[in-house]
Amino acid sequence: MNSVKKIAFIVNPSAAMGSVRRKWPEIEALARDRLGSFQSLFTTGPGDATRLARSALMDGAELVVCVGGDGTLNEVVNGFMGERGSIRPEAILGFIPCGTGCDFIRTVPIPSVPRRALDLIKSTHTQAIDLGRLQYRNHQGRPSSTYFHNIVSFGLGGEVDERVNRTSKAFGGFISFILATLISILIYDKKSIRLKVDNGVEQKIMSWNVAVANGQYHGGGMWIAPGAAVNDGLFHVTVIGDLTPREVFWHFPKLYNGKILQIRKVRTFTGRRVEAHADSRVLLDMDGEQPGRLPIVIDMVPDALRLITAK
Repeated sequence: MNSVKKIAFIVNPSAAMGSVRRKWPEIEALARDRLGSFQSLFTTGPGDATRLARSALMDGAELVVCVGGDGTLNEVVNGFMGERGSIRPEAILGFIPCGTGCDFIRTVPIPSVPRRALDLIKSTHTQAIDLGRLQYRNHQGRPSSTYFHNIVSFGLGGEVDERVNRTSKAFGGFISFILATLISILIYDKKSIRLKVDNGVEQKIMSWNVAVANGQYHGGGMWIAPGAAVNDGLFHVTVIGDLTPREVFWHFPKLYNGKILQIRKVRTFTGRRVEAHADSRVLLDMDGEQPGRLPIVIDMVPDALRLITAK
């Protein structure tokens, strides 16, 4: 850690239903013991983590540590990235998971306990990870773009996000997402989507949900892309197709036990570019947030940034 001279922590006090606010004094003391001096920057609302991370990097930070959940991490990742890639390729990213879902660390070896996460950050062992660059329509219908580190899905996932984000998440990430998913299955109607992966033929599909995966898990533990890796340069695309509601409920456990690809009406693809269009409203899910809707174009950005992980 002696080689890292300037460190900034981006802290979301509201993460995990406000528990980060209560835990921060203990985390801060542990961090100063392991890392020495650093700057603490606190978010107050959406978009702050991106702005604060970018400002810290432009001010010379060599290590930026995110304290929060997958949504906060996504914002910090976007603080690292500009239109042409990382704004500071030599800077590294650390993560102390303290969120409602924290699905990303199910794929990437980062401890969930802050003390152990800080021990890992002290080691500064990094791996280069891929990112996805998403172009989409925001809620006002305007073209927008962002990066993501884990999974973007569209269809049922976006409806679930909208429902979860209207609740208090008082039961925690796992229960909140399961309840929202079960309710959404009962009232959601499958969508007709036009999907194209790389230079393949555009396909018209009836689908409950399509996941474009860099990591393996989303939605509070749903194992949607068992073969995905954050450093293989490929998206793993999982299409949950034209199942009846009864079939969805029958196969529901397979969303969590890694057997989703055994379902006959589930298809998978791999590729570096994904395009999707729909004539009806189809909402997006990006690491638990609901940024907008189709149409989308997603491009792979290989080896986009350096993340501290276990060996």
